Amino acid sequence: MNDVTHASPAQIMRVLILADDPLARAGLAALLSSQSSLTVAAQSSSDVDAAALLDAFQPDVVLWDLGWSPDSQIATLSQFVEGHSVPVVALLTVDSLADVARAGGARGLLPRTSNANQMAAALHAVVQGLLVFDETLLAAPSPTPTALDLLEPLSARELEVLRHLAEGLSNKEIARVIGVSEHTAKFHVNAILGKLGAQSRTEAVVKATRAGLILL
Repeated sequence: MNDVTHASPAQIMRVLILADDPLARAGLAALLSSQSSLTVAAQSSSDVDAAALLDAFQPDVVLWDLGWSPDSQIATLSQFVEGHSVPVVALLTVDSLADVARAGGARGLLPRTSNANQMAAALHAVVQGLLVFDETLLAAPSPTPTALDLLEPLSARELEVLRHLAEGLSNKEIARVIGVSEHTAKFHVNAILGKLGAQSRTEAVVKATRAGLILL
């Protein structure tokens, strides 16, 4: 049974903690309890009904511990971001997966060893619409671009949309930024997936990054 616990009455900012390790959840909740500017609205494992969880606790932001095997969590993170507008700060142990986590839609990336003040600052920043990526995670050298056999070259518009995908924007957000309908934005995204031979938005960004089409 998933562990979901209520927090104290809402203060300035409500945080939902997601972590599959119950000890990690408890540890993060204890760390954040020292921050008077926020409150832990709930804590849970990641394999829950996200919509029900968000409706029940109305968090402003999510702190997501990707654990020791973050690659297995990226797809879940990507699905969450695609379906919900609540920003996510992800905690990582493997810096080589920072680009994948960012492509998956995380608005903030921090090492799991970050302290309470660093986490609180990042949570507040992403709620304000900022992107927060710890320099130690982005300091890893970029891999040498690999050849990518495109089924068809990407258009200038598709490259623009691809860059917004890498920023973690949803179809609705992309449509607003580039001034088209959400239907048109979705059309461009599907075209990009097809040309890159990708099964998901995350895979498309990772392939494009490795091929040097975009820089994260």
